[in-house]
Amino acid sequence: MSSQRKHLPADERRAATVEAVVKLAAEQNPSEITTLAIAKHMGLTQGALFRHFPSKDALFEAVMEWVAKRLLGRIDQYASSASPLAALEKMFMAHVEFVCEHPGVPRMLFGELQRAADTPAKRAVQIMIRRYSERLATLLERGKALGEVAAEVDASAAATLFIGTIQGLVMQSLLAGSVERIRAEAPGAFAIYRRGVRSAP
Repeated sequence: MSSQRKHLPADERRAATVEAVVKLAAEQNPSEITTLAIAKHMGLTQGALFRHFPSKDALFEAVMEWVAKRLLGRIDQYASSASPLAALEKMFMAHVEFVCEHPGVPRMLFGELQRAADTPAKRAVQIMIRRYSERLATLLERGKALGEVAAEVDASAAATLFIGTIQGLVMQSLLAGSVERIRAEAPGAFAIYRRGVRSAP
């Protein structure tokens, strides 16, 4: 590793550490990622790592915040599309693409949500999901106002189903050991979702 890489400014070092965790999570069980493994992956000492993150919990919270910022930022690009249903499809596919680019992320999300303790990282995941659901519900209500989404659709439940459909695809891909399975099955899954929420022709 170059001297320049070893002496990054604090913000860049924190960002590089978060990205290292995301990469490691794609290769091994996130719960088994140690600070020693992270430091080794980055060519640092544990002491150097703890200068930027006081604990592993603090580091994993930063990782979840990184995920939230990038995932929500990506789907927000499409939220203002003229057609709410078209926006939902673009958001669905953007989420799928994000997972394919960062296969360690869903493993970390599922891992945090399964923890019994109320950790900072778990709270960060819960906040992200709530914000995501709110964006979807708002879009679905706009779809109802424009006549694209059936008036009887429960926007909150439909938002939960949207996220749950993606989570189901992710679980299937993890079981199959192939992230490419998500890309292959996403269009068909969204087509079923769209038929369930759209208004009758």
